[in-house]
Amino acid sequence: MSDETPDATGPEDEAPVGETLFYEPGGSWWVVLIGPLLVGGVLAVEIAGPGQVHWPVLAIFFVILLGFSVVQVSAARRHVSVELTETTLRQGAVTIPLSDIEKVFPPNHGAAPEDWESASALGELHGVPRRRKGIGVELTTGTLAQAWARDIERFRSELTQAHEAVRMGLPPRSSKRSTTEAESQDETE
Repeated sequence: MSDETPDATGPEDEAPVGETLFYEPGGSWWVVLIGPLLVGGVLAVEIAGPGQVHWPVLAIFFVILLGFSVVQVSAARRHVSVELTETTLRQGAVTIPLSDIEKVFPPNHGAAPEDWESASALGELHGVPRRRKGIGVELTTGTLAQAWARDIERFRSELTQAHEAVRMGLPPRSSKRSTTEAESQDETE
């Protein structure tokens, strides 16, 4: 008797998302080192100078600075990261299929703002995060939104190409390779 239920979905049942075309982590872990380095500098000055070393105060500042920076970087990596695959777009913690995007708007080079420039951002954040730029998209529901990233030109190029491939019905490259590899294995057997 099998343990699998008919409605259970395993990894083989999921649609392939394809290769990652664009990725921005949202935050860098090296920032976590700033607090401990500052505390180490103060410690070196206190050891080299006259008077006592304030161990309890330095330990408290070390823990506070380290903890605050770990929380900040992990939040940035969760809510401000971007990942574009051949079939999906993840903005922060929200992933949407590229098939839900009706249109990717070209950049606005004019003086007048476009409607999409005041639209809310994709993902769980209301607006485009700091130090990032938006790309106008129209969803299949008719809603205008902004996809966003730091490297906006590369992101726009990859998003436009992936969106066109999905609209044309092309399967992800990785699923083509696995199909081709499976066919070649069948031929050799």
